[in-house]
Amino acid sequence: MSLHHRRDFLRRLGLSAAALPLLAGLPSLNAAQGASPRRRIIFVFSPNGTIPSEFWPEPLGDKFRLKRILAPLAPFRDRLLTLRGVNNRVRGDGDGHMRGMSCLLTGIELFPGNIQGGGETPAGWASGPSIDQEIRRFLQSDPATKTRHGSLEFGVAVPNRADPWTRWSYAGPNQPMTPVTSPYAMFEKLYGQTKDRESLASVLDGLRSDLARISARVDAKDREALDRHATALREMEKELQQQAASGDVAVPPAPQAGVLLENDNIPEITRMQTELLISAFQNDLARVATFQFTHSVGQARMRWAGVEETHHALSHDPDLNAGSQEKLIKINVWFAEQLAHLAKRLQDTPEPGGRGSMLDHTTVVWTNELGKGNSHTHEDIPWLLLGGGLGFRTGRALAFDKQPHNRLLLSLAHAFGHRIPKFGNPSLCESGPLDLG
Repeated sequence: MSLHHRRDFLRRLGLSAAALPLLAGLPSLNAAQGASPRRRIIFVFSPNGTIPSEFWPEPLGDKFRLKRILAPLAPFRDRLLTLRGVNNRVRGDGDGHMRGMSCLLTGIELFPGNIQGGGETPAGWASGPSIDQEIRRFLQSDPATKTRHGSLEFGVAVPNRADPWTRWSYAGPNQPMTPVTSPYAMFEKLYGQTKDRESLASVLDGLRSDLARISARVDAKDREALDRHATALREMEKELQQQAASGDVAVPPAPQAGVLLENDNIPEITRMQTELLISAFQNDLARVATFQFTHSVGQARMRWAGVEETHHALSHDPDLNAGSQEKLIKINVWFAEQLAHLAKRLQDTPEPGGRGSMLDHTTVVWTNELGKGNSHTHEDIPWLLLGGGLGFRTGRALAFDKQPHNRLLLSLAHAFGHRIPKFGNPSLCESGPLDLG
């Protein structure tokens, strides 16, 4: 029975919508079991620019030295690729933060709108999809790379309001993706269906008896069709038993209860979300993810890093304010530490059904909506790639001559085998993807 017909059959049996995703994970229905090595990507966002003098490694090439902000990533030096001179050259409506955030992964202008920014032209949502969703669609179109969720959107301390400062992932024009900021909600999204296993097994057992009774009351042609359905039921029951025994979907412990979604719990929430992301990739529930820390103009108070002032306010202080510069360095070091923790968890987790670690099959892309907070510049956006999932030659610090970041987005798509000629604003793609080795 084909995947399409099996699903139609299940719906005709009256199974709940929650049960269908569970059955989609069974071996006979799981379209994600391909022979090729898996490729994954995680886009990580932190806001309000960086301190360039303490971010960019020197010298260029493979002999680079890590400065203070990237020092936590020293254990992964050979897996790093830093890209200076990759600029967001998208213009149009909206202030620098709005265009920085909502054009970062889309590479295209914002629609005209009525959301007023910092004294510049008001704007609306992005006018095209983001590269994470473009890659998601490409992977989901192939049965060999299709997964249950396709992509996952994680958030940490992202506010409930929706505007171009808080959204960077877009399913399409005017279609911002809402990140899941609660680890409890993300756990339910990923694993809530597994509670249907016992009830589903009971339903199948009852249906098998019903089919046997009906079979005695129909003609030979209908009996043949019922026999095929009965065979499908027996296969599903067997697969449910095998899945429960083998742990094909390894359900992690539920997140620790009682952690409030508030500022001072950001470190704990980050670790909870990181564990859920690792688990989702381990179970091949998705191969694309975004991980968003706060938002553009984010006002977190990072007291755990020794900083009492709000992040965005500090980012506007002049370079000559040595105290503010030091606090901004501490904030960005903390973000680098979270990236290092994510990389270590990926490195320590064996690749399911494959060779090496999950880090060998995953590329993490860390970026920001601004190159520097107090100037609102979109030049020298801090782009850092970590891991081996896309086959780029790592262990290098590269510099480009003010290249549009659309070319980098193309490089990421091409690394997945998605050979699109342009992405976002076509005029910013004329030279094709960046050569990342």
